[in-house]
Amino acid sequence: MKVFVVGSGGREHALTWSLSRSKQVKQIYSATTNAGILKLTTAAKVNAGDTQAVVEFARHEQIDLVVIGPEQPLVEGLSDALNQCGIAVFGPSQAAA
Repeated sequence: MKVFVVGSGGREHALTWSLSRSKQVKQIYSATTNAGILKLTTAAKVNAGDTQAVVEFARHEQIDLVVIGPEQPLVEGLSDALNQCGIAVFGPSQAAA
């Protein structure tokens, strides 16, 4: 499984750490400057605040799951945009956020 983590805080670090321990997860990408997260992931050259860029990256890299930590991308509809493309998301819809 290929996973893309959106966010750079402690919550995202904890999620990334947990994902890194899974035998099902083969690759984790992140768009962050957080050194702790970057030790566990491959840096993605994408602006995590740009919904279209995240969707394009996820499609191009054939990401299986996008984990969205921060509230702002959720409020802006990132999870809805990814779901519309058939990409699984950990995070609520725009309406729920």
